Amino acid sequence: MGIVGNVTVRKSSKKLMPNEGEVLNDKMVNFGKKLMADQVEEWKGYYINYKLMKKMLKQYVQQTQLGGKDREQVLKEFSRILDEQIERIVLFLLQQQGHLANRIEELGEQRAALLEQHDISQVFQLREAYREVGRDLIKLLRFVDMNATGIRKILKKFDKRFGYRFTDYYVTTRANHPYSQLQQVFKQVGIVAVVGALSRNLAYLQDHEGSVLSIYDHPSVTLKDPIIDQVNHAVQKLTHATSFLQFLGQHALIIQEDVQSGSEDLVDDQSYHFMSLILNLVNTFLYMVNTYIIVPTADDYAVSLGAAATVCGVIIGSMAVAQVFSSVYFSAWSNRSYFRPLVFSSIMLFAGNLLYALAYDLNSLTVLLIGRLLCGLGSARAVNRRYISDCVPLKIRLQASAGFVSASALGMACGPALAGLLQTRFKIYSLTFDQSTLPGWVMCIAWLVYLLWLWISFKEPGHFAKSSDTAQPAESGHQVNANLEEGLAQPLLTGSEEGQDQNAEDNDDNEEESKNSHGPATSISSAYKLLTPSVKVQLLIYFMLKYAMEILLSESSVITTYYFNWSTSAVAIFLAILGCTVLPVNAIVGSYITNLFEDRQILVASEIMVLIGIIMSFRYTPHYSVPQYVLSALITFVFAEVLEGVNLSLLSRVMSSRLARGTYNGGLLSTEAGTLARVVADATITAAGYLGPDLLLNITLLPPLVICIASLVATFCTYNTLY
Repeated sequence: MGIVGNVTVRKSSKKLMPNEGEVLNDKMVNFGKKLMADQVEEWKGYYINYKLMKKMLKQYVQQTQLGGKDREQVLKEFSRILDEQIERIVLFLLQQQGHLANRIEELGEQRAALLEQHDISQVFQLREAYREVGRDLIKLLRFVDMNATGIRKILKKFDKRFGYRFTDYYVTTRANHPYSQLQQVFKQVGIVAVVGALSRNLAYLQDHEGSVLSIYDHPSVTLKDPIIDQVNHAVQKLTHATSFLQFLGQHALIIQEDVQSGSEDLVDDQSYHFMSLILNLVNTFLYMVNTYIIVPTADDYAVSLGAAATVCGVIIGSMAVAQVFSSVYFSAWSNRSYFRPLVFSSIMLFAGNLLYALAYDLNSLTVLLIGRLLCGLGSARAVNRRYISDCVPLKIRLQASAGFVSASALGMACGPALAGLLQTRFKIYSLTFDQSTLPGWVMCIAWLVYLLWLWISFKEPGHFAKSSDTAQPAESGHQVNANLEEGLAQPLLTGSEEGQDQNAEDNDDNEEESKNSHGPATSISSAYKLLTPSVKVQLLIYFMLKYAMEILLSESSVITTYYFNWSTSAVAIFLAILGCTVLPVNAIVGSYITNLFEDRQILVASEIMVLIGIIMSFRYTPHYSVPQYVLSALITFVFAEVLEGVNLSLLSRVMSSRLARGTYNGGLLSTEAGTLARVVADATITAAGYLGPDLLLNITLLPPLVICIASLVATFCTYNTLY
């Protein structure tokens, strides 16, 4: 302990960062060795005894195989041992929290004395004393991080060895118990209170004059202090705290690497090309406009070509059908180039919209459908997502991911709004320009302009510009992003370091395991084998919400015309309003809701609200009112948007790290699930149309109702694995 003037400064007995040997630089290092190397020397007796727990697991396996113990006995004994391990961790944690609290209290008394004496000269030393407390707090947060990771891994190993859902049992019986010690490890209420006290006092001293600024009165004011930044980063990692930008970026399912983890960023500022990023975002925006600009008028276009109004489902869905296939080849193509796929995409979309516009004068529904199929074959969203993941520096990748989602949301809103403005009719020579064909002509011109801009301004990334012999595979960008979790349970902590630990988890038992077992999936079948029950449930939820949204949007024109006699402009305004809710809803959820509740709680609540919205949408009486339709549509759409963000956040955590890179990655799987949902939904609309417009609404709502109930049941079955 050192004294600076009248200010007490405690010297840390150990460096903040433990000495990390060469073994820690290897991503495949097993967790047991990392735990031993990262331990604070004087705290060694208080970490989880990971080696002992593994040894006990092996003994239990042998004893059950020989018939010495039954599973019930093993379950009780192992639970008792794990309880004792957690109790030791928690008691030490509480003790250290008390020490930190006492130090902050002592410094608070010194601060009050200094300010009463107006002795500003020693404020700097006082701030350094607070920062020293902050450094010790970071050390304690890392202690919690390491132990929480060890507990999660042991739970998973038990499930794997015994084929028994021990995680589900243990979390159910311990997490919500009034005397729960498990929550002390994973909720960190006491530590967060210490963080608050430290932040408040440093903020008070921020301008060296005893500023009256309060972090509680001004929560939006950011305290500029490197120690507080590190503390907040560690707390966010533990508590899954998020912000609007982070929550929005999760919709893109672009893996975010921990900037402070020390991982090497393979994209430097010099190789990064801002205009190329903008071109990818514009491609995303235009594609979403292209998707939704025809929704208000697709039924009228079908009728003008001699088909039923409900054929609009086929017209809208044909684009999604082609996208199922285009997502795969665009994802594979992006291993070799980004420029050529984007050029091909623009040409296909130009040709597709041209055929869509000409179909009226050719009086051919076939030409119209071919045009929409070509548009779907030009879907380069896999390339857009991959470019951000591979070619944007870590420090702005989150902003780029949020930009990707914002461009999609803006396009979704602008598409119907633009259709509402195209309410005119005229002819030039033999070509007809009206509300049905103008969307095709407008998008045709837009893609032509985009193609020229792309050709002039896009810059191929450096590793593609080199010769093919020396080119670095696109997957390499994903190597630094391999922080997604694999396994049955959602990680209790997230971050790049833990992602590396997870990659090495199976190496605890066999360090010589082939590196191929950690490589990316090479086919759809190999990717499917990596899907755990938790991942499958999240993909089912994603399928459900996309199905419900597609039913709502695609049949809106037919339903509102039949029941309410709405004009095309009214339908366009309604759809545009729905699209405009995306960003505000995500702002509220990302900035506030996700910081108050667990993701799994928001997930269940959102599923229930989507279910309520679907139930409210049914026509129960001969009279179907506008308020009922609008209110039910808003509830369904808004909470489906909330559900999408939380769902993709959880999906990124429970998905195997092997699906973080390569052609058959997690982003592709989620895209395929969502696209397939749109295809099935649009086919449902067309098929139900043969039963007549009077039954269309209720018939098309039955499948999403059943799937929503099924997803809720599946969520409850895997709920504790999301703890």
